[in-house]
Amino acid sequence: MSQTIDYFLVPNSPWTYLGHERFAALAARAGAEVHFKPMDLAQVFPVSGGLPLGQRAPQRQAYRLMELKRFSESLDMPLTIHPAFFPVAADAATKLLVAAHMQHGVAEAMGLAGALLRAVWAEEKNIADPETLAALIKTRGLPADLLAISAQEPTAKQYQANTDEAIAVGVFGSPTYVVDGELFWGQDRLDLLARCLGVTP
Repeated sequence: MSQTIDYFLVPNSPWTYLGHERFAALAARAGAEVHFKPMDLAQVFPVSGGLPLGQRAPQRQAYRLMELKRFSESLDMPLTIHPAFFPVAADAATKLLVAAHMQHGVAEAMGLAGALLRAVWAEEKNIADPETLAALIKTRGLPADLLAISAQEPTAKQYQANTDEAIAVGVFGSPTYVVDGELFWGQDRLDLLARCLGVTP
């Protein structure tokens, strides 16, 4: 029986961007099943002690920028430290991921998540813009009606269910990977996740 990994994420997080493709490769290498769970951090933060970026202490904001530069260089991944469209409202994009998962499965949803993350951090696109989302859907070869589906009630209910589950299991940031109730927070914990899954980091 294969292991399962609950993957809690938002599509505007630089840390999720830095870890997304590596996580996908790790899950495949481990033969693990990914349970894809886009969530609403605006609901998670207030109950977990988190603060939106602009409300964090200057020291934390400055260190975040240093770490983004370090990881971008270490991983040889393009990352714009101050992208044109950040902070960016992620609600519509996150619901789009929920809809993609519901309609087309985890592989398509993971691919779209990667495209959204790159759009923010490598391509400086506005993922709050419906036209940008429509273009990304087209690029991924997904049906154009996915954007309309993402605004419907079943999508909103699943989005809320993912968020409620995140809060229930103790998630407080993105990305978070959960295996058998054990949380791994952040792309810099992927080596530890690999060990948990019994594969070489």
